[in-house]
Amino acid sequence: MEITDPQALRALAHPLRLDLIELLGTAGALTAAESARRLGSTQASCSYHLRQLAKYGYVEKAPVSEDGRENPWRLTEVRQSWSGASPAAGELERVFIQREADKVIAWQGERAGQPSAWREAAFVTGASLPLTSAELDDVREHLAAVLEPYIARLTDTTRRPEGSRFVRVLLAGTPAPTAEGEGTS
Repeated sequence: MEITDPQALRALAHPLRLDLIELLGTAGALTAAESARRLGSTQASCSYHLRQLAKYGYVEKAPVSEDGRENPWRLTEVRQSWSGASPAAGELERVFIQREADKVIAWQGERAGQPSAWREAAFVTGASLPLTSAELDDVREHLAAVLEPYIARLTDTTRRPEGSRFVRVLLAGTPAPTAEGEGTS
């Protein structure tokens, strides 16, 4: 789902809404009460935010339970992307980046208590590279292609191997500030 509408971007720029999107993407359809328990929130808050997400097409009601007492929600699409230089897109990116940074920092705090295989596999890395805008676009496309088979596991749970767990992968390619006299083309 490519998001361009400023109001839809603003609707997503809330940490609990991003948490709900992530939760429904990993756990599948859930009720507001189940979501609240998993996220450490309240049912009323999750219900409100799920309705707001539904208003902009991010989530929808899933089929009700057999007894009709539970009304789960599900994602309409497992991918949401946005672009643009609008204030709404900028705010969504700020909230998204802060949320992701908090998750990386939280992992660092609990890393010592995790199994050694996960401690050794986890990574945080960065590089400043001399790239053109076309090359940066190529890097983005290649990284997306690397992740594609794993993204497919979100909707096809039979493809998830034994021992897998959900892992956050944050990718960013942002130009460094230009020094005085450097070209920006």
